[in-house]
Amino acid sequence: MERASSVLRKGEWSGEARDSVTLDETARNRRRLRLASDGGLEFLLDLPHAVLLRDGDGLQLAGGEVVIVRSKPEELYDVRAQELSPRALLRLAWHIGNRHLPSQIFDDHILIRRDHVIRQMLEGLGAIVTDITASFDPEGGAYDGDEHSHGHGHGHHDHGPGHGHSHGHEDHHGKHQGHHHDHDAH
Repeated sequence: MERASSVLRKGEWSGEARDSVTLDETARNRRRLRLASDGGLEFLLDLPHAVLLRDGDGLQLAGGEVVIVRSKPEELYDVRAQELSPRALLRLAWHIGNRHLPSQIFDDHILIRRDHVIRQMLEGLGAIVTDITASFDPEGGAYDGDEHSHGHGHGHHDHGPGHGHSHGHEDHHGKHQGHHHDHDAH
């Protein structure tokens, strides 16, 4: 079985791709996974650490050929503020982020995965929520394991009184790093 052990970011490679692989966002955020390309090529994605693959990235096979990554359309919400102001959209973004939801952020709207409870919350906050089907390429976040990251810090981030939580993630060497924030102790 062929193996892809490196990612070439969109714009960092040229030429013809051998094939393509179309994946939803969840399948594009992996370290090791057996894949079948759109043309039937079976290969093993075998990266040193989990990487969020983006539409247009290339997976380099051992022989040098590239399989291009394509984003599979997903069922999403297009979230917009009724009031056309940056503050109104920022308020909605804060509530989405406070729930740690993967989000794709634009100047005038935010894309998130469909969830009827979240929809009710957003509409209660005055959002216009529309069902769409589109590619989903959310923000990677501070701990996404991106290969361009050369370390990670754990700065203080305040979620408000009584909000303690734990994070588990891989550092840039692929080692699991868990930590807990107890904001009541500050």
